[in-house]
Amino acid sequence: MIRLFFMNLPKRQNFQPTEKPLVIVGSKNPVKIYSTEDAFTLAFNKGFHINGVSSYSDVSAQPMGDKETLLGAKNRALNAQKIFPEGDYWVGIEGGLDTDEQGMNAFAWVYILDSEGRSGQAKTGIFYVPNAIADLVNSGMELGHADDQFFDRENSKQGGGSVGILTHGALDRRSYYSQAVLLALIPFLNKNLY
Repeated sequence: MIRLFFMNLPKRQNFQPTEKPLVIVGSKNPVKIYSTEDAFTLAFNKGFHINGVSSYSDVSAQPMGDKETLLGAKNRALNAQKIFPEGDYWVGIEGGLDTDEQGMNAFAWVYILDSEGRSGQAKTGIFYVPNAIADLVNSGMELGHADDQFFDRENSKQGGGSVGILTHGALDRRSYYSQAVLLALIPFLNKNLY
């Protein structure tokens, strides 16, 4: 009779392939790419390949209101999926503006799709822009160009953005977007609930 002894060998648990999932961001803006990478890494506690593609929002250059801004984010994700269908996730991030009794406020919407047809969306917090910036936007400028002109910057939307300028760097655009990307991932983290 032959006896085999196994000494506390680790159990093989849900083998996962070593290749990292591919996330396609519907923009080549480094802020949007890095904020997506930050959020995905934090949410899933693993690495991803993150690539940006030039994807159109099919809305105004400066979206106004929640409806148009969310549509822009959704279109960026859908168009990124058309451009690069081999991905595992597609992310659209669109910044927008709105006005209320307090003045003009800025925000962004995030829309995420996965290869299984699941989607998630979330909005950043809002902040109010100075009246001088609002005047430039109302004259036809995009927020990023208005910031550049008013604050004597160059291409600020690929850096700290309005939120970075106005908080004196305490909150930059990357961190600001990362939180909304993470919130848009909630349905993917809780598939049994959504």
